[in-house]
Amino acid sequence: MTKFTTLNGERPVALVTGATGGLGEQICRTLALAGCAVVAGYRSSADAAHALVAQLDGEGHCALAAPVTDTAALARLADDVATRYNRCDVLVNCAGTTRFVAHDDLDGMPDALIDDVLATNVRGPFAMVRALRPLLDRSTLAGGAVVVNISSIAAQTAMGSNVIYCASKAALDNLTKSLARALAPRIRVVSVSPGLVDTEFVKSMDTAWRDEQAARTPLGRLADPQEIAQAVLVAARDLRFTTGCVLPVDGGRPLR
Repeated sequence: MTKFTTLNGERPVALVTGATGGLGEQICRTLALAGCAVVAGYRSSADAAHALVAQLDGEGHCALAAPVTDTAALARLADDVATRYNRCDVLVNCAGTTRFVAHDDLDGMPDALIDDVLATNVRGPFAMVRALRPLLDRSTLAGGAVVVNISSIAAQTAMGSNVIYCASKAALDNLTKSLARALAPRIRVVSVSPGLVDTEFVKSMDTAWRDEQAARTPLGRLADPQEIAQAVLVAARDLRFTTGCVLPVDGGRPLR
């Protein structure tokens, strides 16, 4: 694995929201193994976040509260990161929420659920960038700091857990492009867009449904969480001239 350091030879500081989820945990592990000091951001699962940090490769990691819908709490998070590290090199917006609601069941999407999905999946990443921007500006990564937004193939296909979830991920991809333009050249912004990922949550669902989803994918299987984490690492470490784009990790799903 290529060593990941700043231009000063320091360990990059990477903050991952939603760190205790199936994707977030793997992203934290991969970034730590690559040489990052990882800040595992959590909303309510403090114990799980601290347990994860204790298992990460290397040193300098910590777990901090990062409730992405609470702007005041994010200001405190930024202050804590500044005190501990004085900068942030990589921000991974992995926190997200949804609920399975049939697309034709419009009454099954109450306002409270709509607001929660949009606040978490769209306003949350924007609020994180807004809070961390001064620390991202201090990065000495080659190519500048990088924000990686975890999107979804649902943004393109409009097929997913519910209508508003699909809309939220389309909005996130648009936000990626707008922020990339606004924050260049100091900060790069990219989306990593998975298809269905075989997390523990997905593995707990109906086997016939999972098999059907795999069969609809040209490569014949679901994504592994490690493959999404590797895409995040590549976007942060290797794609230094890439910004404002969506990187698909979907097994070719839109082809069918």
